[in-house]
Amino acid sequence: MSTATAATRRARRPPRSGWVIAALCTGTALSALNSGMIAVSLSTLRQEFAVDVATVTWVISVFYLTSAVLQPLMGRLADEYGARRVFAAGMAITILAGALGPFAATFGWLLAVRILLGIGTATTFPAAAAMLRAIAARSGGSAPKMIGRIQLIDTSAAAVGPVVGGVLIVFGGWQAIFWINIPLAAIALVWTHLLVPRDAPRPRTPLRTVLRDADVPGILLFVVTIVALLVFLLDLTADPNWLLVPVVLAAGALFAWRELRASTPFIDLRLLAENGALIRVYVVFILANLVFYSALFGIPQYLEDHASYRTDVIGLLLLPLAAFNALVTPWAEKLIDRRGLRAASVIGAVALAISTLSLLVLGISTAPLVILAVTAIIGIPYVLVLISITQSLYVAAPPDQEGQAAGLFQTARSLGCIGSTVVVGLSFAGGTSPVDWMLLAAITGALGVLYLLVVVLWRTRRPAAPGAAAASATP
Repeated sequence: MSTATAATRRARRPPRSGWVIAALCTGTALSALNSGMIAVSLSTLRQEFAVDVATVTWVISVFYLTSAVLQPLMGRLADEYGARRVFAAGMAITILAGALGPFAATFGWLLAVRILLGIGTATTFPAAAAMLRAIAARSGGSAPKMIGRIQLIDTSAAAVGPVVGGVLIVFGGWQAIFWINIPLAAIALVWTHLLVPRDAPRPRTPLRTVLRDADVPGILLFVVTIVALLVFLLDLTADPNWLLVPVVLAAGALFAWRELRASTPFIDLRLLAENGALIRVYVVFILANLVFYSALFGIPQYLEDHASYRTDVIGLLLLPLAAFNALVTPWAEKLIDRRGLRAASVIGAVALAISTLSLLVLGISTAPLVILAVTAIIGIPYVLVLISITQSLYVAAPPDQEGQAAGLFQTARSLGCIGSTVVVGLSFAGGTSPVDWMLLAAITGALGVLYLLVVVLWRTRRPAAPGAAAASATP
């Protein structure tokens, strides 16, 4: 074989899947990283913009509401126009949001930038999921394991986010948590362009056609339902607006009516009705994120207001939420391969439900070693929970609709995160004393038990899917 021929073959050889996954994760992790950074900035933003606990949680809610609305659409755009192209557009929007955020002069401006940031980061996970089967085919890897690792890295970014955010806020002010998006999104943009295969040729569909088929009425009804419900729940302990209840019910009913009749619905309720396994994946993912993010968003405010910890110190104390990922992930994957998704899911659910009891300890002591122990106890089982749920998505999702299914998966995550802001807002409505913390810990513990019951009692038949032989049953 000539030297020229060998060089040509090396040039044509696809890059190792690990490098490609790393390129995608640089972008997909931005959503989770921003979640973690905002968690330690809530007290700072409350003081900067003179708002209360319930109001400041809207910086979280609008971000996740934007993600919840747009990720299914982004999955559809990825399937229609090419996943790599949609991913790149999202990174460009993220760079713009990072440049505008530091100049926010009002709380409304800040919310607008968070919405823009939500738009940019909403593209990444659906686009990455849509690219994975082709990447797996080229590299000989497993698409379910790849998506599991991406989701795991994203959660690690959410847990590392408080550390990064704490350091940035101490040395650069709250504006720095926006600036950091610019270099990270730029790296993701360039790295993905160099390593990820080009989008396959496809028929050109005018953008106006896609937007026309995007079910704007359904999206608006979904937004009205979620926002009205959020406003009602956040004001529940103060001065609840009972007129919002019929608004929620009416908008929700109209949303369901619209989705059942739309030719291209925002959320395909018929598809979900025919796939109980997929519905179950979304429900357990909502509950798991309710538990995890109630702790992630609640602990920093409690430690800063009650125990007077510095923001950067709080970030370090939250690090065990992700520190054990590297150790637990290989064991979790081996457990799934040997025992199946069902067994792994039940083990993770039991461990997570029990671990939520440790949150009560912080009502008694906020010593550094106690905080480190509590965050580790929560973080370790969540790794197994996350890997099990994410692999279940690829088992349950139809192969030709993986982009849309991944978008709905992230919508479920967003709904769980939005729900966690309600848990934190209601628990801390009267302050952030140990009594208020015990209320938050009790609610989170109850959600952990509910998650366990759903995992154990809700059984569905697993649809036939390629590459799913390792799973004995849908978890």
